Amino acid sequence: MINVSGGCHCGAVRFKASAEPHPELLDCNCSICHRTRYLHFFVPHSQFTLLSGENDLTSYKFGSGQADHLFCKHCGVKSFYQPRSHPDSWSVNYNCLDQDHGLQPTIRKFDGKNWEQAKAALK
Repeated sequence: MINVSGGCHCGAVRFKASAEPHPELLDCNCSICHRTRYLHFFVPHSQFTLLSGENDLTSYKFGSGQADHLFCKHCGVKSFYQPRSHPDSWSVNYNCLDQDHGLQPTIRKFDGKNWEQAKAALK
């Protein structure tokens, strides 16, 4: 396991997590991920700790309302959120990790525009 840390742009939201050294990341093309260039790095809830900023997060839900998109209310960055695709994990934005984390990921395309079919193909 590798310990990583990260957070939002302004530093109000900070987290740490433990991860396998070679994670698979999902590059989603849904309406929100495409616009924000979000790169999904899934971390089980038990391996994630929010260090600061709980009161600095604001929630946004759309579509099915199942995903809870959490943004820093100061700088607007979504460094992690609760996805509907992985209810037991946080989706951390790989681009919000601190540099020199040591992870060596592979990236898999995810067709979020066709979410139901893409989710079924993950199994």
